Amino acid sequence: MKIAIILGSTRPNRNGEQVAKWVFDKVKERKDAEYELVDIKDYNLPLLDEPIPPSQNKYTKDHTKRWSQKIDSFDAFVFVSAEYNHSVPGALKNAIDFLFKEWNNKAAGFVSYGSAGGTRSVEHLRCIMAELMIADVRAQVMLSLRDDFENYSVFKPKEFHEQSLNTMLDQLVAWGKALKTVRNK
Repeated sequence: MKIAIILGSTRPNRNGEQVAKWVFDKVKERKDAEYELVDIKDYNLPLLDEPIPPSQNKYTKDHTKRWSQKIDSFDAFVFVSAEYNHSVPGALKNAIDFLFKEWNNKAAGFVSYGSAGGTRSVEHLRCIMAELMIADVRAQVMLSLRDDFENYSVFKPKEFHEQSLNTMLDQLVAWGKALKTVRNK
């Protein structure tokens, strides 16, 4: 099992980098899958510039082919998402929209942060996941900018979030394994 921890913000001084590294540090204690931190910022994806819809799988741009190869290599995903204006960061939505089949029949979990714990971002992500044929797990980690960040910028998560993270990961691994059998048929 290979699971990507996708850092979904590209904003300068983003809080998401601290959150994604926290998740990555915590998964090092687990032995149930191979985890990799994937920062969408490293892929320099422009605003969707492929001339053919991704469902056709006819990519023409090198950045899309590179992104496709990376995402296709995973069985499941942990999306680390901020909440921007009650929704998903534009950079994350753009990165998701570049691909289609690479997401299909895989599993997703969410770690979100924002003034309301990022819950509205995850609500939107769940709808997006459904269209991509990704099974999203119920448990999620919701981090408050007020309570889990000192001065809204230094990440200091409350202790109970670790249990929420492990619950979400347990569900994600179970669904990821189940869906791997679907993809292998």
